[in-house]
Amino acid sequence: MKNKVIVIFLVILALVIVAVFVGEYMSDKPNKSKANPYEYNIDEFKDVDDDLVLYKETKNFKIGFEDPDAVAAGEGKILVSGDGSLKIIDSSGALQNEFSLPGKSHSLKIEGDSVYITLEKQVLVFSENGDELLKMDLPGENTYLTSVAVFGNDIFVADAGNRRIVRFSKAGEKIAEFEGKAGDDILHGFIIPSPYFDIDINGEGELWVVNPGMHAFENYTFDGDLRAFWENTSMKIDGFSGCCNPAHFTFLPDGNFVTSEKGLVRIKVHKPSGELLGVVAPPVKFDTEDQAPDIAADSLGNIYALDFERKIIRVFELK
Repeated sequence: MKNKVIVIFLVILALVIVAVFVGEYMSDKPNKSKANPYEYNIDEFKDVDDDLVLYKETKNFKIGFEDPDAVAAGEGKILVSGDGSLKIIDSSGALQNEFSLPGKSHSLKIEGDSVYITLEKQVLVFSENGDELLKMDLPGENTYLTSVAVFGNDIFVADAGNRRIVRFSKAGEKIAEFEGKAGDDILHGFIIPSPYFDIDINGEGELWVVNPGMHAFENYTFDGDLRAFWENTSMKIDGFSGCCNPAHFTFLPDGNFVTSEKGLVRIKVHKPSGELLGVVAPPVKFDTEDQAPDIAADSLGNIYALDFERKIIRVFELK
């Protein structure tokens, strides 16, 4: 009798142990597991207070490219590249001119009647009629040009592959280059985890460079000396997050920064000192959590966003 009781006890104990193991196994299934407190989730940052949204989308128009590349804005005209060509359109989207390019463009800039275009290893200058005026080559296995800025007699080019800024004269002669190392206390240089490396020059002739891995804007002299910088690493609306943001930026006529971010896609306006002024387009305005729109601004302060997913240009104006 005693042995029978022991056997029954052992059987019950074995069943309990099996039940515990089965329960633990089932709890590890994807649909049964507990929430991961460290999971990367940006949903809570997508909602933006309406009071912060200072702009409204007034219109948009298709551009006729299957693979759009970049956008720029001039006086009464918009430039957009893609599919191996460049289009010049007016503010209503009507085509004014179109000409072929010798490769995929990475950025556009219009200065006067000249159009500056970066390819992977070249900077090209065209007239608005499509005549090639100048070509600057930057050969090298790692060269990957991402942006161009022009002021006076100087042309600056951002090379993400070599983490440097290259300065040319308007005649196409290379003058100098720098890597963002400014002194003993700031030796990190440009941190570029992916090919997003934007530059621009404001109306006062100040050269600003995005240091995307640092979520920073850095102001340099034309000789490459650091003058000032600001940074803000945060997923909150006033900062930048991810591996490399902001992906693109441009200046408004008043000198404020317009920024475009990837991952948590949003377009914002910041003061030159870094404080957030407001939002142009919150994350809910975009279809995917991926590619940052390329952006441009005209002399009236209108903002043009090249939406790569929808293949359209979206126009935003102050409310």
